[in-house]
Amino acid sequence: MEINKLINLCKELQGTWEDRPFGPDNSVMKVGDKMFAIISEDKGLRINLKCDPDFALVLREQYSYIIPGYHMNKRHWNTVVINDDVDIELLKNLVKDSYSLVFNSLPKKVRQRIQGTQ
Repeated sequence: MEINKLINLCKELQGTWEDRPFGPDNSVMKVGDKMFAIISEDKGLRINLKCDPDFALVLREQYSYIIPGYHMNKRHWNTVVINDDVDIELLKNLVKDSYSLVFNSLPKKVRQRIQGTQ
């Protein structure tokens, strides 16, 4: 998978926008004002995703390309190292799960504005 495809996968989710607060080499994908993914190519293509802490541990045990979140809270974030072994459907689901965790933590008014129901 290429970086642009990974960015576009995130941008397909409602209300998502790209920021670069950590410099040009890191795309931070946000919903509202909170990040749900960080995409980086500085040490090979990878994506940091928020994850339920218990599920994060299961994923790390099951998949060699999923590791504790690089430069993140390792309890709540995983890093997916993008390589030929990555299950693309799993990756898509992990992106959606990360988005949902962050979206659901936003204030009700912000969620309604993003959904166009306010």
